[in-house]
Amino acid sequence: MHCRAGCGACCIAPSISSPLPGMPAGKPAGERCLHLSSENLCLLFGDPRRPAVCSDFSADPDVCGDSREDAIRLIGWLEQATSAA
Repeated sequence: MHCRAGCGACCIAPSISSPLPGMPAGKPAGERCLHLSSENLCLLFGDPRRPAVCSDFSADPDVCGDSREDAIRLIGWLEQATSAA
C-alpha cells in the first residue's frame, strides 16, 4: 500500500518520543506534528533530521484502513493499546 496523498494521520495520531526539530520532547498522541504542512505532507520527508520512527513507518491496510478517518482511528487505537501498561 502507498500512503494516501494528503492523509497525514501518521503525523497526528501517534506519539513520537524522538526529538524533532522544534519539538525537542517529541510530540504527544493526537497532536499535529509541527512539520506537517497544510496539505498534510511531511516537511521533513527525505531530511536526515526526520526521526527513524517516521522514516520506518509503512502504510498498511491494517493500520491505515480505507480512509484518512480510518487511519486516525486505527493508529489512535494502536497508540492507546500499546501505551497502556
